[in-house]
Amino acid sequence: MPRVIHKSTIKRARQALKRLQRNRTVLSAVKGVIRKVVGAVDAKDAQAAKTSLREATSALSKAVTKGILKRNTASRRISRLAAKVNALTSART
Repeated sequence: MPRVIHKSTIKRARQALKRLQRNRTVLSAVKGVIRKVVGAVDAKDAQAAKTSLREATSALSKAVTKGILKRNTASRRISRLAAKVNALTSART
């Protein structure tokens, strides 16, 4: 631990805590929406799965815009969720 703590170090620590809280809030919301999609797929509810997939896509895109997720990560997650929903709807027909 350094003996001298600069004002800028204290400010940076404060900013880091604020960002951490903001990022955690957004990430937990994204995870919740993803869980909703997976739950609908497991319950074999195609209509609910499609609706929640639309919400999940929007939430993931917003997380990218806010800089919380990387673009490819969000794209990969959207793709995997869409594949699950599409598999469910194609199995129905």
